[in-house]
Amino acid sequence: MAAGAGLCPAGGLVRVSGARGEGGGSRRNHGLPRALTIATSDSGGGAGIQADLKAFAAAGVHGMSALVALTAQNTTAVTAVHELPPAFVRAQLDAVWDDIGVDAAKTGMLFSKQLIDAVADFVEEHPVPLVVDPVMVASSGANLLLDDAVETLVARLFPLATVITPNLHEAVALAGFDGGRRELAERLHELGAPAVVVTGGHGEAAVDHLFDGERHVEIAVERHDVPATHGAGCTHSATLAAELAKGALLEEAARTAARVASDAVRNGLADVGAGEGPVDVFALKGAA
Repeated sequence: MAAGAGLCPAGGLVRVSGARGEGGGSRRNHGLPRALTIATSDSGGGAGIQADLKAFAAAGVHGMSALVALTAQNTTAVTAVHELPPAFVRAQLDAVWDDIGVDAAKTGMLFSKQLIDAVADFVEEHPVPLVVDPVMVASSGANLLLDDAVETLVARLFPLATVITPNLHEAVALAGFDGGRRELAERLHELGAPAVVVTGGHGEAAVDHLFDGERHVEIAVERHDVPATHGAGCTHSATLAAELAKGALLEEAARTAARVASDAVRNGLADVGAGEGPVDVFALKGAA
């Protein structure tokens, strides 16, 4: 067995000697910003951790990941979800923070109350600019956040966030009423989020609405009639986190995220899978 390798029989956690790096925190930073995604794997490669790491790379930052769950997923359905033990989630976070360091982080699909609590406990102890993407429903329609976890997400993670990035449907569900983006953003701010971006991929108006507790800013979003939006929200929130890691101000980061997510839909891979195709942040077809 190679040095640093280990086995986790029966789902248990095995801590491996020699796995911690020298130093701690942000010791090995050679100028390249570092962004972390705390989210779930999408086996189809369109959303989740996979989309986040693509967006980090496209933004020019070093991307890292802490998985909280795995999905059996493609463009048409999420057929199974496997939660990882909270202790293993914590071990991943410890490993990243202790050796590499983090300039900004984002959360995606966290699925359950116990996973949200584990992430919130860690983030409280290790504050960095944090984008909370309250992922609730997949583009295929599958529920990605258990009902009893919504209250925990709001109570524990919203106050720790720099900004939250719900789409219109998520904002309505979290706010508890069907209203305009301005009113929804204000309500989510009242619920504890320091700043809110209600993204513009749904509804009549093609606009991201940013509210930072004082100012309302509307960011125009170009929509594209392409059946390839799977991963657009992840790409948006990951790009926003990457820009914060690079030192951008919130409005500047939100404008960049809106543009990148829109371009990724325009370049989307509509011919991949039988359902809503994945977005393409690298414009792979154009480069082929």
